[in-house]
Amino acid sequence: MAIEQIKMPQLGESVTEGTISKWLVSVGDKVNKYDPLAEVMTDKVNAEVPSSFSGVIKELVAEEGETYEVGQVILTIETEGGGEAAAAPAPSEPKQEVDAPSASAPSAQAAPAKSEAPNGVRYSPAVLKLSQEHGIDLNQVTGSGAGGRITRKDLMKIIESGDIPTAAAAAAASAPAPEKTEAPAPSSAPSQPASPKQAAPAPNVPVMPGDVEIPVTGVRKAIAANMLRSKHEAPHAWTMMEVDVTNLVEYRNSIKGEFKQKEGFNLTFFAFFVKAVAQALKEFPQINSMWAGDKIIQKKDINISIAVATDDALFVPVIKAADEKTIKGIAREINDLALKVRTGKLTSAEMQGGTFTVNNTGSFGSVQSMGIINYPQAAILQVESIVKRPVVMNNGMIAVRDMVNLCMSLDHRVLDGLVCGRFLQRVKEILENTSKENTTIY
Repeated sequence: MAIEQIKMPQLGESVTEGTISKWLVSVGDKVNKYDPLAEVMTDKVNAEVPSSFSGVIKELVAEEGETYEVGQVILTIETEGGGEAAAAPAPSEPKQEVDAPSASAPSAQAAPAKSEAPNGVRYSPAVLKLSQEHGIDLNQVTGSGAGGRITRKDLMKIIESGDIPTAAAAAAASAPAPEKTEAPAPSSAPSQPASPKQAAPAPNVPVMPGDVEIPVTGVRKAIAANMLRSKHEAPHAWTMMEVDVTNLVEYRNSIKGEFKQKEGFNLTFFAFFVKAVAQALKEFPQINSMWAGDKIIQKKDINISIAVATDDALFVPVIKAADEKTIKGIAREINDLALKVRTGKLTSAEMQGGTFTVNNTGSFGSVQSMGIINYPQAAILQVESIVKRPVVMNNGMIAVRDMVNLCMSLDHRVLDGLVCGRFLQRVKEILENTSKENTTIY
């Protein structure tokens, strides 16, 4: 017999962690190679983790609802074969059995077992990481998990309360009381500086009668982490441009009925905007870039991420090679991807590779907004609601026109106002010249 480890896989580019949303197996279950083991929430989409071995489930190291970094062990399987060699430690195990894991060490290599625990207790990587960051003595924590196991939720409650059980506090409590002596002279230096992480616990929000507590799901955690990273790392700048889309509206409205009957899906205004953006990105490739620390990566492929919302989450599927597709082709992909999101059939692969995001904020009536950049992309464009407004024309006459605002957020490390202004001017020009005479759907 041999014990094999299943680790948190990297289910997409730039993905660094995932959340176990549901175990599909239990301890003692027999599994075959490629059988699904768990549902993992990462990059805002559910994906199944397949088994790399055939055997019997030995231990579920990870816990449902907990987040683990790529490379951390989540499960062990007992497989046939291996003989005596199976009893020998793996080459990487000596690195895991250290006296005290450093808080700065890559958690992807942290072992799920806490080898220094005298009773042989095993902790999940998330629990070990939190305890190290906040100086929590796990020997003083009572777990609420199966068999008294300490969970991440147990530690979060302790951190939020601000009452951190440390090893030093335990030693002080067990030490005999000192004899009464005169008070020492005051010292200007604190005897035990507070940890920065302890100084800023999660907000303690009072819950009043009638308030509803809503658990934070894996999807919401992923959205929060990505948005927080984008706002912290990317210096956002914003610009907006007004576009007259009267001719576009007339053209689309004149053919939408025939199109729906012929193709079986709707021809939306959004397809025209995505096509215009893809065309402009081809002419202004600087916009289609990403920040990479010591360099800027200008992407060759033009893959447009589009935001699709459900009642409780936001997903960002990708239209690959959007510059090579017709308006009809883009409309079909928008329809298909939105349907997959709302039926839970969107795959991880369909969320990857985006180089620029177009968000249809106008679908719920917004006329102006400031989007947060979809990290690590360099910009996002908000397409606002098309509204009829009186406009002063070139001949001085006032006419009622269909107008839309295009609001662009940009990463000022990568892009400057000049190139973004020219890019938006080109998108505006394409849209204002969209008509039956100038534009083909196919």
